Amino acid sequence: MATQRSLKTGSLPWEEEAPAENRFRRVQQASPQTGRNLPGMPLEMDDDADDDLPRRRRRYETESGPWYRPVSKLSRGLLAAGALVILSGFITCSVLLSRFLERDGRFRIAGTEDIQATGLSEVTRAQILPVFGADIGKNVFFIHLADRRKELEQIPWVERAAVMRLLPDQIRVTVKERTPIAFAREGQQIDLVDANGVVLSMSPEAMTKHHYSFPVVTGIDPRDPAASRRARMAVYQRLIGDLDSTGQHYSEQISEIDLTDPEDARVLMPEQGADILAHFGDDQFMARYQRYRAHIAEWRQQYPRLAAVDLRYDNQVVLEMAKGAGAQTAVNAGDGKPVSAADPAQGADSANPDSADRAGSASADHGTRVNPHSGARPSARSAREKRKQAAAKHAAALRHHGTNRPVSRYGQGL
Repeated sequence: MATQRSLKTGSLPWEEEAPAENRFRRVQQASPQTGRNLPGMPLEMDDDADDDLPRRRRRYETESGPWYRPVSKLSRGLLAAGALVILSGFITCSVLLSRFLERDGRFRIAGTEDIQATGLSEVTRAQILPVFGADIGKNVFFIHLADRRKELEQIPWVERAAVMRLLPDQIRVTVKERTPIAFAREGQQIDLVDANGVVLSMSPEAMTKHHYSFPVVTGIDPRDPAASRRARMAVYQRLIGDLDSTGQHYSEQISEIDLTDPEDARVLMPEQGADILAHFGDDQFMARYQRYRAHIAEWRQQYPRLAAVDLRYDNQVVLEMAKGAGAQTAVNAGDGKPVSAADPAQGADSANPDSADRAGSASADHGTRVNPHSGARPSARSAREKRKQAAAKHAAALRHHGTNRPVSRYGQGL
């Protein structure tokens, strides 16, 4: 009977002697993991041992602080002394290494043979070596490479340059030269010019060797700002690109391009027995060229003294006669026929209130141009005469270089 009562109301003797922790674990193992406490299960308790470590750490930091921020004066002094010793050692090692490299003869540039150069075609070693003249006999580590690169890029033919050290005692220079895209004429001097408007000198013998075939460009002055020359050459590139966009290479029919005004590319078109100055403006080059080609034969037949064609207007083309041949004439841009003054939709005279006196004044000064949308333009007589003189000089230069083609793409006969 005693045994039965103990089974119903109390614990077994061996359970009374078992530790409380074991009983707790057995209850947990026997109970399903449902996420909540079952009846008769002890509540979960926090482990006091885990809280003891942060408490000890906070106590340590409060009393002594971290190692890099000591509290006591002695600790701070020792830390500062250690940092000073490390810094002094680093500076001492740097100075000793610098003196070693400076005095060691193995790192000294002995002569010009230690200056290597690659990428040279038009640039010669004689142009590059003066840049490194002060570096002969100097330690290779004490040459300012950035300064030498800037000095090299001041050479007209050098577009970009790279300078590097080759241990123990050499310097390597890599040059990217400029690419000419046109002939540049200033007076009687004919040079080359690249896309940025940089004028490049070259001997006539070298031009003959390269067989360059470019139009001649005027209006590029080396004394002008770089941005101005670059803008003019941008107009030139758009003009050539548009004319060659169809694969017909119409640009080969161009003799000379005047870029003095970047908003008006004035092209000298070689025709049989005469040169026609065509005003192409700064856009719609292909359309204006096709308009010119479609009517130039008719215009020349009707106006034998034709000297210039202004193609910048949408509804009409202004034809200008040679000096002493009479006034200029406006023709329709579509069919090339002369514009009637009675037609207000097409006539230039009706668009300008002062057009009644335009014919007489044009015959007197030869060069007045009238834009039907903006009024009169100043005379271009002197500029045209200069261009004709330049064309004659250009023809003489071409004959001097071995070709009898007086008005053609400079270099094709070379």
